[in-house]
Amino acid sequence: MTSPPARSRTVATGTVSAATAPCPVVVIGADGHVVELNAAAAGLLPAARSGRRLLFPDWLAAASGDTRAVSGPVGDRFFSAHPSAAAGDSTAWWLVDETECRSLLRELEAERGRTRFLNDASTALLSSLNLDRCTEVTARLATQHLADAALVISPAANGRLPVVLCDHRGEVSRRTVTDSPRTVPGLTEALRGFPPVPAQWIDPATAPGWLVPEDFGEVGSLAVTPLPGHGVSAGALVLLRRGREAAFTDGDEILARLFAARAGAAMSAARLYAEQNRISETLMRELLPPTLQHVEGVDFAGGYRPSKDTERVGGDFYDVHPPGEDFPETLAVLGDVAGKGLEAAVLTGKIRNTLQALLPLAGDHTRMLRLLNNAMRTSHHTRFATLVLASVRREESDVALRLTAAGHPPPLVLRRDGTVEEVDTRGSLIGVLPTIAARTAHVRLAPGETCLLFTDGVTEARGGPLGDTLFGEQRLMRAAAECVGMPAEAVVERIQMVTAQWLGDGRHDDIAVMAITAPRGSHLSAVDGTTRGRYTA
Repeated sequence: MTSPPARSRTVATGTVSAATAPCPVVVIGADGHVVELNAAAAGLLPAARSGRRLLFPDWLAAASGDTRAVSGPVGDRFFSAHPSAAAGDSTAWWLVDETECRSLLRELEAERGRTRFLNDASTALLSSLNLDRCTEVTARLATQHLADAALVISPAANGRLPVVLCDHRGEVSRRTVTDSPRTVPGLTEALRGFPPVPAQWIDPATAPGWLVPEDFGEVGSLAVTPLPGHGVSAGALVLLRRGREAAFTDGDEILARLFAARAGAAMSAARLYAEQNRISETLMRELLPPTLQHVEGVDFAGGYRPSKDTERVGGDFYDVHPPGEDFPETLAVLGDVAGKGLEAAVLTGKIRNTLQALLPLAGDHTRMLRLLNNAMRTSHHTRFATLVLASVRREESDVALRLTAAGHPPPLVLRRDGTVEEVDTRGSLIGVLPTIAARTAHVRLAPGETCLLFTDGVTEARGGPLGDTLFGEQRLMRAAAECVGMPAEAVVERIQMVTAQWLGDGRHDDIAVMAITAPRGSHLSAVDGTTRGRYTA
């Protein structure tokens, strides 16, 4: 391998002098002695003399004979030295003051670091809408980048201050403080969202014991800054540093405020999300169909599956109202509101509440439907509904039903001999016409027989081998025939399973199913009455 050619040396075009050099210049011979230096160089290097060996600065003395630029400190300044060939074998070193430039570069790099920190903090804070996790991330990030320990203090709840602490070891803990925030200078104002008190105004010796982590030592500097939220304060951030020499500078406090603004916005969004989630959960519990069970000697079971376009609620519903002082029979209701999603679910809730208020009139289905029809037509909704009312009464071992359908598919009765009957009941849609008509059917269930109520989400389910074929009434009746003799819950599960298999992954409407079963008699061969065996009639 051949070595690269030696770097060419520029021939000096003249002598070095203060008049011709815009910066300090010192000419050093091949033996390391100073050949010449201008006034600026003499002022910068007072120990340098012509004819003497250059000893200071050592980084320049060591570069004698080198052809590359070098740099290093001179006193409290920083210079770079750039060589050029001079007369003979000497080298002229041009000294350029780079102190300000380096300071600006350091500040630029620091600003880039602060920007990276704020961007990373925003990403970490916005990665979750969980309020507890967001406060922990805030305390941890503040400890890693801003202070030796940090506390996130939320607004007082019931006279207590919720506190999340990240100590100097990086361990996060939670506590509840009963002390007044007035014990910490500037904390009361920060919790109210007022501008922060400068850290230099706060005496760290006044920090109460609950504010300082265990084994933290003496607090050298303390800063308190608000966590601004959406309209109201999300809390306050308290930063602690050990040692007096680590006091918060103005730049530190500005960075803390910028971080606090991002943290406060994230915490406020998480708190708002949690509040909305609680409200949604409360409303969902009221909108979702209830869990059905054994009522007055009759077995009830229900199943609900929202449409694929929604997640939890929709327009199908069912309810079972046990007998009361004004209505001696159990009233079961299954209905379907036009449309799907939240809007349909809201109207569903209104219908269920209206029927609840009309329970004293449950003895007359037609009258209940008329009043419900009037209530829907006078509301701002333009949707209609279909439903089935079933008044259920136990009569010795049988179950007597009065069934009234209003624009709804008629129920099916599963007989003990394996036949499936369609109940002869019809009626008008609810919420469309000013007057309605309905026909009530009377059905009697022997022990083990079931009345099946369902919405059109079952019969109109599209799927099958071709992917777009209606499930239809005939398939439903065949599936129901396979459920003869099953308990109410098993009937519902079977119909839901068959429908789900038909649908596959296709889109579908809301689906609701209810089974009303006359329980079998006492078990003849088992004490618990639940295992398989012979039953009385």
